[in-house]
Amino acid sequence: MVQTTQQAAQLPRTLEEFLDWEPTDGFKYEWNDGELIKFVGMKQQQWYVYEILQNLFFEKGYIKSGTFMAEPDVMLTGLQMRRPDIAYFTREQIRQGRANQDVIPEFVVEVISTNDQIISVKNKLREYFKYGVKVAWLVYPDAQEVEVYTSYKEVKICTGTDTCSAAPVLPEFEISVAAIFAE
Repeated sequence: MVQTTQQAAQLPRTLEEFLDWEPTDGFKYEWNDGELIKFVGMKQQQWYVYEILQNLFFEKGYIKSGTFMAEPDVMLTGLQMRRPDIAYFTREQIRQGRANQDVIPEFVVEVISTNDQIISVKNKLREYFKYGVKVAWLVYPDAQEVEVYTSYKEVKICTGTDTCSAAPVLPEFEISVAAIFAE
């Protein structure tokens, strides 16, 4: 993609500029140590994944202990701002965020589309665990598969009636792959 000089001049060059920047091209962005990472975010056809997981979150009563959020800004470090598709934050983390403290969710979900480059997703996953995430799900709607990570090296590949769990972060947050993709 060729950028005009005017477009390039409008791109943020520092994290501070990035945090104040409002892109006008319809894309979403992450910041990784000076690198601007463009992505689409959850597509309309993938919203159902968020709805199903959010309903489970409410059904299990986790709304009393925290919140389930779509595409929040997560400062992993002073140089890295990522946007997981879905993240869980405790009430305490919400209070800390209100006080302008950076917080790292312990449970994140990335919904993988055909546009996602898996190496970029895996790099992001590695970063999540390095900075405090305890459980991450990679949801592949096209393959009807979910990878459940409890560390970067520990993964359970779930299909069909296999159960995906957010334990130990949310011990009762469990759902089968079939239930995620049921129509």
